[in-house]
Amino acid sequence: MNIDLLRRLCETPGVPGHEHRVRELILSEIDGLFDEVTVDPMGSLLCKRNARKAPKTGEEPKKVMLLCHMDEIGFLVSHITEKGFLHVQPVGGFDPRNLFSRRVLVSTDDGDYKGVMNPGGRPIHISSPEERKKVPEPADFVIDIGMSGEDARDKIKIGDMVTMDEPLIEIGDKIVSKALDNRIACWLGIEAIRALGKTKHACEIHVAFTCQEEVGLRGARTAAFAIKPDVGLGIDVTLACDTPGVPEQDRTTVQGSGFGLHVKDSSFIADRELVKEIEALAEKEKIPFQRTMLKAGGQDGAAAQQAAAGAKAVGIVVGTRYIHTVTEMIQREDLQAACDIIAAYLKKA
Repeated sequence: MNIDLLRRLCETPGVPGHEHRVRELILSEIDGLFDEVTVDPMGSLLCKRNARKAPKTGEEPKKVMLLCHMDEIGFLVSHITEKGFLHVQPVGGFDPRNLFSRRVLVSTDDGDYKGVMNPGGRPIHISSPEERKKVPEPADFVIDIGMSGEDARDKIKIGDMVTMDEPLIEIGDKIVSKALDNRIACWLGIEAIRALGKTKHACEIHVAFTCQEEVGLRGARTAAFAIKPDVGLGIDVTLACDTPGVPEQDRTTVQGSGFGLHVKDSSFIADRELVKEIEALAEKEKIPFQRTMLKAGGQDGAAAQQAAAGAKAVGIVVGTRYIHTVTEMIQREDLQAACDIIAAYLKKA
């Protein structure tokens, strides 16, 4: 398993609308894997691999689209105080309980600057019991980059991105990192195509590394409209709440039980026949899997399903503990199972 690639993907900053560095990393990795590579006006990276054998007589190759969003949740600088503190606005959904005392990276056109994020207000030694009970909103947090106001305003611009500054680590059979949502999908979009090798597949494969998913599937909508796929595979993470304090019916997935075959969330309901087709293929290939549903949330597969005249769509997901934190956690075997089922499906589609 190419953990080095996953590490580089996760540790590269890229919030919605600022995915350029992730896109450049992917471009450096995919030489020779695709026949056409373009960047659309929104910044999504669209990669096409032509069919390697002719379809049935009189038929056009089936268009299969993998949607793999590049962006991670983060912030944009919204104000710089006279003393050099940065105020930010979130791009993506944060639980503010996870934002206390975080190291962050402020990325500008001229370089990256390390900083720390904390809520404004008095620290524990001089705060009241009532003050300590309050959970600040994201807008209450400020970033200290250790600069004077003059230096900060000289180096930082309104709209510069801020990401969590944490490395990928391996613990036991788990991988832990910020931005596994959704650099997992970027990794799968590369590694599943590598796994095809010289297979003579009949389908036309489109891997779209999309932008701005965390703020409303925006890049996926434009990319899917341009490609007009017959089948859309939304590649993403999903919840693995197989942890203390969560009722069994809310676990969504259990780590170690294989990839998630995602059949419903707030954004789409998967095609029944496609679900059964992938399920049968997983059973035939002995690839572990579990069906998954989410009460809320969405993913790029919905954009493929609803593009132009519509497409069959399903999600291929990896159960992830502690989503939207710097401690997102996956199990290696589940990631490998996702890679295996994507490659197996592309070989026969």
